[in-house]
Amino acid sequence: MSLNRRSLLKMLSVAPLAAASHPSIAFPVEPRKRIAVASYPFRDQHIPLTKFAAMVVDRYKIFQIEPLSDHFLSRDAAYLRELRAANEKAGVTVVNIPVSLRGSLYDPDESKRAAAIQVSKAWVDAAVAIGSPSVRIHIEGVKGVAPDVDRSAASLKSIAAYGAEKNVVINLENDDPKSEEAFFLVKVMDKVASPWLHGLPDFCNSRLIGPDQYNYDAVRAMFEHAYCISHVKDSEVDEGKVYRVDVDRTFAIAKAAGYHGYFSMEWEGQGDPYTGTQKLIDATLKNLA
Repeated sequence: MSLNRRSLLKMLSVAPLAAASHPSIAFPVEPRKRIAVASYPFRDQHIPLTKFAAMVVDRYKIFQIEPLSDHFLSRDAAYLRELRAANEKAGVTVVNIPVSLRGSLYDPDESKRAAAIQVSKAWVDAAVAIGSPSVRIHIEGVKGVAPDVDRSAASLKSIAAYGAEKNVVINLENDDPKSEEAFFLVKVMDKVASPWLHGLPDFCNSRLIGPDQYNYDAVRAMFEHAYCISHVKDSEVDEGKVYRVDVDRTFAIAKAAGYHGYFSMEWEGQGDPYTGTQKLIDATLKNLA
């Protein structure tokens, strides 16, 4: 059936622009270009975020970074323009922004959930401003309240829909042992069932909850839901105790899951972050070769 010109123009004039049905990030293949350096390990070094990219290039010859939301001075447009300009001057791109909400997506108080959703969307806008293809949304806990799949999913459904409008992927990380247990996150992601909501597998965080096998099972489940970003570490320190992970085995899990996204170096261990980050870069290059 053909449409005459008037009918076609009328249809186009009222049809809304639809969000993309799926994200389509063009991931690099070259190992070094799949590596990012997170700002989190350098939190005690007091490096301004506007200078972080240049430091990463100078020290590591890596051109992808993952700046933590806590390290942003603000979300003001002028600051975001300054930050983007500094990154572009260094030849660096942002691959993800790990976001802390200061509020819970499963809070029984509807107004508090709504506030956390709005902060999430504001960070999606910030990601657009600095050219990041994704954000990691932290599911914060609520004192005396068990993590809730239904409330979390309802909140994230709204956030993922907004991410789709802005072409920004929303990620969930197995980070907080109480509110972001890996298999809880899997239930949330499965319930939302959005191509714009994915897992961010952290190599070692789940080791704080259970033994080695539990950690590998958790990481495997997260990689089966991952798309664009993962956190590489070989150890985690909690209350003075060091937990370690087999990096090679974890990369094998990522490969078996068909993961093609970025690997962000998020060193967390004993020693200094500069040496620790280089160690993770070397291990990553070996495994991606």
